Amino acid sequence: MTGTITHDPPPAAGGRQSGPLIVTEDPDLLDDLLRLCAAAGATPEVHHSLPGTSPSAPAALTAAATPSTTTTSSASARPAGWEAAPLVLVGDDAARRVRGAVRRRGVVLVGRDQDDSGVWQRAVEIGADHVLMLPDGEQWLVDRIADVAEGVGRPALTVGVIGGRGGAGASTLACALAVTSAREGLRSLLVDADPMGGGLDVLLGGETADGLRWPAFAASRGRVGGGALEESLPELHSLRVLSWDRGDCVAVPPQAVRAVLAAARRRGGTVVVDLPRRIDDGVAEILAQVDVGILVVPAELRAVAAAGRVAAAVGMVLRDLRVAVRGPYASGLDDREVARLLGLPLAGEVPVESGLLRATESRRPPGTPSRGPLARFCRGFWERALAESEGRGGSAA
Repeated sequence: MTGTITHDPPPAAGGRQSGPLIVTEDPDLLDDLLRLCAAAGATPEVHHSLPGTSPSAPAALTAAATPSTTTTSSASARPAGWEAAPLVLVGDDAARRVRGAVRRRGVVLVGRDQDDSGVWQRAVEIGADHVLMLPDGEQWLVDRIADVAEGVGRPALTVGVIGGRGGAGASTLACALAVTSAREGLRSLLVDADPMGGGLDVLLGGETADGLRWPAFAASRGRVGGGALEESLPELHSLRVLSWDRGDCVAVPPQAVRAVLAAARRRGGTVVVDLPRRIDDGVAEILAQVDVGILVVPAELRAVAAAGRVAAAVGMVLRDLRVAVRGPYASGLDDREVARLLGLPLAGEVPVESGLLRATESRRPPGTPSRGPLARFCRGFWERALAESEGRGGSAA
C-alpha cells in the first residue's frame, strides 16, 4: 500500500545520483530496504537516527548492512546526509527520532502495520511525501529508488502514431518523426508496437543490426533499467529502435510492455511508437504512457469512416489524439473537413514526397532528406509539441 501526502520528490539534475538515505533501527525492515535497493541498482547510506545526532550505529544495524552499503552514524562520515540525499526512506520505528529534521521533499515513511492509523500523523510530523507499507508497496519503492539511481529528470515526450485504416502511412510517418528528432540532436527511440507489421528495422534498413528485439523482453516482470535498455537496442540513423524479429513470437505480456516503455521514457528526449489498429492489453499499456497520439487518415470517405472507429477505441485511453490528413483529397474533402468529421484537432497535412518509395527501397528511411516536405512537416510537429510540453511543465526533451 502506498499513499501520497503532498508532492513528488525533487527532480534530478541529470547524471547518476547518489543512493537513498535509509533511517531505521529495525533490522528486519533494514534487510528488506537493502534488498529493494539492490534490486534497483542503488547503494544506500544507512543511519539509525537523524544523521549527526548519534555517536554510533547499533551492532544489529551494522551487521545487517551489506558490503555495498555505507553505514554511518554522523554527518561528518559522509557529506550526503539528510538534506542532500536524493531520497530518504524513514522506517516507522524512526519517525519520532527524525521529527525535528529540516523539512524537505523526497521523504518516504516505510512501515508494515496496515492497520496502524497513526502512521499518517507521524508522516505529517516528519513532512513525508508518501506513506508506504511493505510488502504491498515493494514494486513502487523499487521504481522510486531506481529513478534516483538513474538520475531521472523529465520523461521523454512520447508520441504514438496509428493508421486510420490499413495502408494509411502510419509506419512511414513514425519513422520520419523519429529520424527528424534524432537529426535535431534529441535522444530518440522508435518503438514498433505492431508485431504483424514486418518490423520497422526493415523499413530503416537495419534488420541485421545487432541488438535486442521485442521477444527478448517477453520475460520481463519488474523494472527495466533505462540505460541498459538503450544500450541493448540497435542504433540506426542516430536513433535507437525497438522492433520485432522474424521469429514466431508475436506477443509480449502487458506487464513487460509497460516496464519497457516506462524505461524508455525515463531516458528523456523523444519516444515515437508505431501503433497497430488492434487495441489489446499490451497496446493499452502503451497508450497509457503516450503523451500525444497522431491518427493518420487518407482523405477519402471510407478511410474517414474506418478512422472513426479507431479513434473511438484509442480515445478511451488516450486523451490527446490528433488527426494528420494525407492526400490526395476526395471530392468535397480537405484536411479541416476530415478533422471536423472525426471530431479531432488537426495536427496537419502529411505532405506527399516524391521518390519516397524509391528511397525506402534503397535503404534510406523516410524523412532522410532534411529539406524534403516530410522532414519539414515532422520538424514543425516537434517544434509545436515540445513547446506545448514545456508550457504544461510535463514531458519534454
